[in-house]
Amino acid sequence: MLVRCDKCATDLPADAQYCFKCGSSVKAYTEEFSVSSDDLVRKVKDILHQGNVNRITVRDQQGKLLLEVPAAAGLIGAILAPWLAALGAIAALVTECKISVERRE
Repeated sequence: MLVRCDKCATDLPADAQYCFKCGSSVKAYTEEFSVSSDDLVRKVKDILHQGNVNRITVRDQQGKLLLEVPAAAGLIGAILAPWLAALGAIAALVTECKISVERRE
C-alpha cells in the first residue's frame, strides 16, 4: 500500500516516515479501541467511514492477531465486503477485541 506525501504528492511506501523527494515528515498515529464481539463490525465500519485510515488491526484479549486490514480512502463496496465477512466470523469466535487504527495526520 502506498501513502501520499502531503507536501509534494509523491507516492511513498506505507511505512515511510519521511518523503524521499522533499524530505517532509510523514506523521502517523495509532488509536486503540476495546469492543465487544457484538460491536466489532459496526465499529470497524464507523472507523472506515471517518476516513484517513491506513491500517486496521484486530486482536483478541490475549493480544493474538486476528485480522490486519490495509485500508485506503478508496476501499468501499465489493472490495470491503470480504473483510467485513471475515470480521463477522471473528466476532462469533471471541468475546472481546482490541482494534488498533493507524492514521496519517
